[in-house]
Amino acid sequence: MNKILVTGGAGFIGANFCHYWMQQHPQDQLIVLDALTYAGHRKHIADLEQQGLVFVHGDICDPLLVEELFEKYHINRVVHFAAESHVDRSISGPDAFIQTNVFGTHNLLKAAKKYWLDKGVEDHKFHHVSTDEVYGSLTDTAPAFTEQTAFAPNSPYSASKAASDHLVRAYHHTYGLKVTTSNCSNNYGPYQDAEKLIPLIIKNILSGKSLPIYGDGKNIRDWLYVEDHCRAIDLILQRGKVGEVYNLGGENEWQNIDIVNLICDLLDELFANDTQLRERFKLSPCAKGESAKSLITFVTDRLGHDRRYAIDPSKCHEELNYRPVESFETGIRKTIDWMLRNQ
Repeated sequence: MNKILVTGGAGFIGANFCHYWMQQHPQDQLIVLDALTYAGHRKHIADLEQQGLVFVHGDICDPLLVEELFEKYHINRVVHFAAESHVDRSISGPDAFIQTNVFGTHNLLKAAKKYWLDKGVEDHKFHHVSTDEVYGSLTDTAPAFTEQTAFAPNSPYSASKAASDHLVRAYHHTYGLKVTTSNCSNNYGPYQDAEKLIPLIIKNILSGKSLPIYGDGKNIRDWLYVEDHCRAIDLILQRGKVGEVYNLGGENEWQNIDIVNLICDLLDELFANDTQLRERFKLSPCAKGESAKSLITFVTDRLGHDRRYAIDPSKCHEELNYRPVESFETGIRKTIDWMLRNQ
């Protein structure tokens, strides 16, 4: 039985991970530490608390609390999701990103060293969840990021995540902490906060609001369905080599404008065949027989907006036998369906 500290477990990816893990590994105990900022919601995991998940409202930047959790619950695994993660917010207010992503991660590493290494606990693992944004930006024709790609972060957010990645690596190479890191591409799926592209577009279509597209809309991202991401972390914890980094991607590059057009087409289709949807979301142009594309509005591009991210997942294929289950077409339909049921 593993005692797993899941930081940020009430957030988007963290909540999905908790649901996945308790279904796949019911013998383990999850202890969720979450500060419940704007993107964390306890209701995402409320049903899991009835099944034994322990929820702790607190901050990873609180060293005494973190140490107390290691001691009280005999933690032997950490899966570290907690992070400030929205690029726009990092541009307007970078301090919170440095505090949480750098100092918060360091607090966790210090506690892990104190409780595991200083006490001779051999059976331990620390998995750090990071982002492809640490690698910077690619041109349209450049080869995809590999685990050997040099870091070149372009926003306060990605710079803070790069710093945390380096700290995790340092605690392995200096002290011998058993760590792994994953750098993932853009995630989407249930529980995602509405400030992110896909849920924002769906929500705005349903409420008849404009669909803001940065610049020319041709920025490219690789998209990974969140449950596929959770499966990959499971494999890394089981089979991943200590000290290694694994790039996780969906093998699924899309221009932003193409994603928006696809979501518009899918919702146009759903509304055309569902009277109840038209009645429920009367403010949507889809309810009036108009296309959701009428809401598309191009806005001034974001400062330092990276042009393209792309992941080369070869290492995960070869070492972990991992490939995503969901295509973008199946994953986006599941995401739309979830949002319609939970709007």
